[in-house]
Amino acid sequence: MAEFVMPTLGADMTEGTLVQWKKREGDRVTKGEIIAEVDTEKAAIDVECHVSGIVERLLTKPGDKVPVGTVMAVIREEGQPAAVPSQTPQAAPQAMPPHPASPSAGKTTPSPSSGGRLRISPAAKKLAAERGIDPAGLQGTGPEGALTLEDIARAATGTVGAATPAPSAERQARMRQTIAAAMARSKREIPHYYLSTTIDMSRALAWLAAENGRRPMTERLLSSILFIKAVALALRHVPELNALWQEGGAVRSERVHIGTAISLRQGGLVAPALHDADRASLGDLMQRFQDLVKRARAGSLRSSELSDPTITVTSLGEQGVETVFGVIYPPQVALVGFGKVVERPWVAEGQVMPRPLVTVSLSADHRVSDGHRGGLFLAEIDRLLQEPHSL
Repeated sequence: MAEFVMPTLGADMTEGTLVQWKKREGDRVTKGEIIAEVDTEKAAIDVECHVSGIVERLLTKPGDKVPVGTVMAVIREEGQPAAVPSQTPQAAPQAMPPHPASPSAGKTTPSPSSGGRLRISPAAKKLAAERGIDPAGLQGTGPEGALTLEDIARAATGTVGAATPAPSAERQARMRQTIAAAMARSKREIPHYYLSTTIDMSRALAWLAAENGRRPMTERLLSSILFIKAVALALRHVPELNALWQEGGAVRSERVHIGTAISLRQGGLVAPALHDADRASLGDLMQRFQDLVKRARAGSLRSSELSDPTITVTSLGEQGVETVFGVIYPPQVALVGFGKVVERPWVAEGQVMPRPLVTVSLSADHRVSDGHRGGLFLAEIDRLLQEPHSL
């Protein structure tokens, strides 16, 4: 049997609230398939299953606050026998309502009468308020037509006619507290060092303009994709920066998952992963990046996208910022910042001429690397951007 536990979906996350199960007991689930939706301090996250098998038992119910690492379900892996039922009655709740009966069953669930009191559980009422959903127009599936937490959760995840979830002031406050805790931990525990360099973007931008001229409008690239790909490839030369600090030591990652800092419309930010960024083409990275931004702002990220980043890239160029010295997001050991591309005087071939320049910074953990290695990393990013066709 495999245990499905509440995952860690960000630094200093201590618990999450189960919004809904996507599977019932007895259902088959495959590795990578969404099994649950969990509400964190930042957003509701789709959580993937890490094994394939049959859902043997669901141990938590929607609305439960579950500490990180707590077993939430038991999965019987392929080829394993079913568990012997316990003689002790189990209090395991039904995580989702039974499969709906066919229209011929003749029994309908009564709905709250327009003139009577709205039947809704306290947990469902709270979730509806957080998601900006008016429960009066929803059909209840609970006893005597009562609205349950599952009814509100389904409405929040795309039921026709459901209101778009609106972030509450409480959620924004919790998000700021979570970010504050993670950043305070980072500055308290990680001995940062900072480096920066200025890169001539003339060749990269000229190549980008020519490349976009050959692409349909919907497939054109942004300069930020060149930055992400250059960072991913540069990590092959300085792999110690592509690591996580775990149990008192740095553990290098064999794969490059670039966390991309994305600002949220309601405030705050997330940094979900672009998986295997060093192996992806620029076109594929561009499509995945656009999809990631869209889903991050819609609150529909997957758990692996929040738990997998091995290094973070951030850019404030759109806000006019020329230099970014970021704070490392634990347990990562490095962060790369890109500023605004600006035209400045530049000496090239013995002459002073205007050139588009960008300042690239590195914030790194001194327990894992030093300034010499950090300098080589920035130099490799510069070299790659001078050869954009090789990205």
